[in-house]
Amino acid sequence: MPPAPAGPPAPAGPPAPVTVPAARAGSSSAGPGEPPAGAPRDVVAPPAQRTRPLHEPDHYSTPPYGNPGPWAPAPPVQHPGVPRVPFPQQGGAPGPVPAAAPPLNPPPAQASPGSGGHEVHDAATVAGVPARHAPADGPPVPSAAVDAAPDPWARYDPWSPVPLAGAVPPEHRSAPVRRAGRGLAVGAVVLALVSGGVGGFVGIHLDRQARHTDVSLPQAPREPAGRPAAGVAAIAARALPSVVTLHVSGDQEQDTGTGFVLDSEGHILTNNHVVEPAGSDGEIEATFDGGRTVRAEVVGRDSGYDLAVVKVTGVDGLTPMPLGNSDNVRVGDPVVAIGAPFDLAGTVTSGIISAKNRPITAGGDESEGGEVSYVDALQTDAPINPGNSGGPLLDAEARVVGVNSAMRAADDGSSPEGGQAGSIGLGFAIPVNQARRVAEELINTGHATHPVIGITLDMAYAGDGARVGTGSGAVVAGGPGDRAGIEPGDVVTAVDGTAVHSGKELIVRTRAHRPGDSLRLTLTRDGRSRTVTLVLGSSDSG
Repeated sequence: MPPAPAGPPAPAGPPAPVTVPAARAGSSSAGPGEPPAGAPRDVVAPPAQRTRPLHEPDHYSTPPYGNPGPWAPAPPVQHPGVPRVPFPQQGGAPGPVPAAAPPLNPPPAQASPGSGGHEVHDAATVAGVPARHAPADGPPVPSAAVDAAPDPWARYDPWSPVPLAGAVPPEHRSAPVRRAGRGLAVGAVVLALVSGGVGGFVGIHLDRQARHTDVSLPQAPREPAGRPAAGVAAIAARALPSVVTLHVSGDQEQDTGTGFVLDSEGHILTNNHVVEPAGSDGEIEATFDGGRTVRAEVVGRDSGYDLAVVKVTGVDGLTPMPLGNSDNVRVGDPVVAIGAPFDLAGTVTSGIISAKNRPITAGGDESEGGEVSYVDALQTDAPINPGNSGGPLLDAEARVVGVNSAMRAADDGSSPEGGQAGSIGLGFAIPVNQARRVAEELINTGHATHPVIGITLDMAYAGDGARVGTGSGAVVAGGPGDRAGIEPGDVVTAVDGTAVHSGKELIVRTRAHRPGDSLRLTLTRDGRSRTVTLVLGSSDSG
């Protein structure tokens, strides 16, 4: 850094003496030009020779940086020590300065340039007391008075490489106190929490010890075993003895389904698709509600109605299931379904009749030789799952109103697991009126008859209604349709006043009747609507 520029020339007159701080107390060294230690030194010129100093007096007792003249750049500030010298008037004595500390201000050996040639001494004695500073217009101030001043900068040396003894930055002086305060607060909180927890535990323990009693929860008294059941419980109690679980095994597949007892001779009604895996040489086992299992034989089955009858022998005390009338069922009536979903025998679920006359088809593709069932079904939201097939759908009087046959699953049944999806509240049952007629025919003759119209339908027709085919033989000569006046190309739009929208619906509506029943058909020909009446014929399914 370049030296500070010299100050302006001093005014004319006798030069003023300048003093510098004395050496630190306890130091025995003397700078060049100093008198021997202990010798009196008069460093103050007579008052008549004093002139105005080169700079204004410093009322804050700040030591000058460098020689008299302009101020030199300040060195880094070092904080003074914590101890303060007490005021003499308060009864205190000046605090000692550590002997190991270096001198505060090294004394110069001679007069500085620009001082006007006057001699500059490094120390002075006034009444035997070393002087530190001399005011411009008064006698020197004794060093004892300076040491006793409350100003901590009195012993500050900015040029010293060593900080004043005991100097500690202010931010570090208060940190231990704050940390200690925080520690005490955290400790108090932890102690309060622990004390509260221990107190609560001890209180609970003492309370339990004082009571010396065990917890006893209230409960309803045991009711007699013969109490009358009501609602679904009553229906299940009456129906379960007549429900049978069927396990069928054949050459390539196995199946589990449900059936119910029709009479005391051992006839059991179920679905055709339940017993179909047994084929001609498979096995069927029937397990009753009490757990007894016996062999069963197929009496007859019909794929068009998806119904079958099997028979057990050597079983006494069979309870036939009472049959209701599906024509009396109304939408919203409560119903109960019983079966063995996923081989869980005797499962009881309940719901309502959601809809009637739902045309559904099940089975394979008829065009590929598969067996297709056409059912004018009852729809219910009583949960029906795989294994419920063939089981009874009961009304509020525990009478059969339908045979559970199909369900709409959450998937399409094409998964490797066989579409074993749970119920989504869409179950379908064959109306008991239709099931009763087919069961009687299967028991009596071993096969069932189907009502027929004597026409061939165009199943590819995409319009509304069921269209009669236009090819040769679409209307069987001399058959029920031919006698009623139906012609090729006619479109049937209603059966007994109920609209039909496809060929499958017409088949379902027809199979809901017996052979010999009369039907009133509404059809369209050449844009005109007409109504015809026909008598259903019979087709032997055997």
